[in-house]
Amino acid sequence: MYDEEVPVLIVGAGPVGLSTAVFLGRHGVPTLVVEKRPNTSRLPRAPGLQARTMELFRAAGIGPDIRALEIGDSHRYFEGGILRVSTYSDIANAQVLEAPSLDGPEISPERVMGCGQDRYEVVLAAKAQEFGSEIRFGARLTAVEQDEDGVTATVTDESGAERTIRARYLVGADGAGSSVRGLLGVGRSGRGSVFHALSIYFRAPELEQILADRPFILCYATVGGTMTGLSRLHGCDPWLAAPVYHPDRGESPEDFTDERCVRIVREAAGKPDMAVEVMAKVPWEGSQLVADRFRVGRVFLAGDAAHVHPPAGGFGANTGIHDAHNLAWKLAAELHGWGSSALLDTYHQERHAVGSAMAEQAMVRNRIRHGQSDGRPEKEMVDDIIITLGYRYRSAAVLADDHPPVLTAPLTLAGEPGTRAPHLWLREGTRELSTIDLFWDSFVLLSGAEDDGWHEAATRLAAQTSVPLRSVRVGPGGDVTTTGADWAVAFGVSPRGAVLVRPDAFVAWRSVEGSGEPEKVLTDVLAEVSGAERLIPAAT
Repeated sequence: MYDEEVPVLIVGAGPVGLSTAVFLGRHGVPTLVVEKRPNTSRLPRAPGLQARTMELFRAAGIGPDIRALEIGDSHRYFEGGILRVSTYSDIANAQVLEAPSLDGPEISPERVMGCGQDRYEVVLAAKAQEFGSEIRFGARLTAVEQDEDGVTATVTDESGAERTIRARYLVGADGAGSSVRGLLGVGRSGRGSVFHALSIYFRAPELEQILADRPFILCYATVGGTMTGLSRLHGCDPWLAAPVYHPDRGESPEDFTDERCVRIVREAAGKPDMAVEVMAKVPWEGSQLVADRFRVGRVFLAGDAAHVHPPAGGFGANTGIHDAHNLAWKLAAELHGWGSSALLDTYHQERHAVGSAMAEQAMVRNRIRHGQSDGRPEKEMVDDIIITLGYRYRSAAVLADDHPPVLTAPLTLAGEPGTRAPHLWLREGTRELSTIDLFWDSFVLLSGAEDDGWHEAATRLAAQTSVPLRSVRVGPGGDVTTTGADWAVAFGVSPRGAVLVRPDAFVAWRSVEGSGEPEKVLTDVLAEVSGAERLIPAAT
């Protein structure tokens, strides 16, 4: 009846689809990834990897592989911020539009990193295959149906041959023009098209000297009515410049001949005789649209298929990779028999709110960079570090007494349910690790070395249920010790308290003090945050 069957079918082999395959593979779930392109990206797009994104790759065991792609110290370019100049030759007098804070050793064990997706997609694809996934290029999704037990998809290759694939679940990570979203009939809300631009990839050896080694993320120059953004993170072989054009004025990508592109780059550089070689031209549209639903039965939307917004802030690929991580552990939980449909529902509850907030913040930055600021966007802007590391989840998988906004200033990572667990450096014997390194494939209960019974209760409960649970005692005489700060203070509990952290390093619940019935409390909490009506006894 079916040509093949897989646990999860992923449509799209960009950063989000490949990350989904990597994360699921590390959770022991093989996938099939289909991609209409003939190969991974050949262009260095989406070049900024946030600290939180690097944490996720670290947790999946591929952090060193991604970090090895960094050329020199890319961090200094992030520290330069977003600039505006009359021409690039006038870089010494640049106006700083944004100076975002992005990471810090007291906040994360990782740092932001610059690297084009043409390089990190290759590593993601290789790791996905190493972890048990198959990637099929030149294959396009043409039909999808689902029932109570699974999804039936029709995939057509370049020759026109069709294959019917049966999957338990399907993930649509196929970009802004998502065929998955279209086939499902999911609507989108937002401002729609905001601007149009053309990415010009070019070589210009003299530009490095003109920029005088000034660090920046992006630098905008407006010459002759054309605003052009130059990316520093993409590197210089090739460079990337993106002039804006206006279809409402009759302009189109076809107007940008190689000769005109060379002229635009020269004028923006302020050097009319600079040698410029155009390598590629890619038109694109800056839009703001968020899908109404991220889950439709057994089909999920992630990345640009779920939320698309202007690139200001570099939130696109990163937010999509965070989608993938959130979804992967929940899909794995259901496929491994301990999760539930209620847990899968929390993917939409959590990520739709985050995706919508990211889209709004991208618009704030877009207005500032395009000179449309009246002072209001600056007041609405939330610092990048809150957007990338401080976003909050509100869902049935988080037990919290209050519900602050998704993006709440100032940055507070203090063990509150719904936030990413605080980063502290720990010692386990002679090994140094971060608290972030404790979380991947199980819920983790953190308690003090001399708590009031939380550790013993968690140990007993872990042996009685199929929900993966691990207990870690922190402090002298415990399983790990801190190298500086007091863990209880950092997580907002007393030495007798306990904190339950999800596999994705987000705090699910905490008890400031001890309890007279710790096992009953933990049983009820674990059942609720895992989406189970009751805990399923572990197989004997």
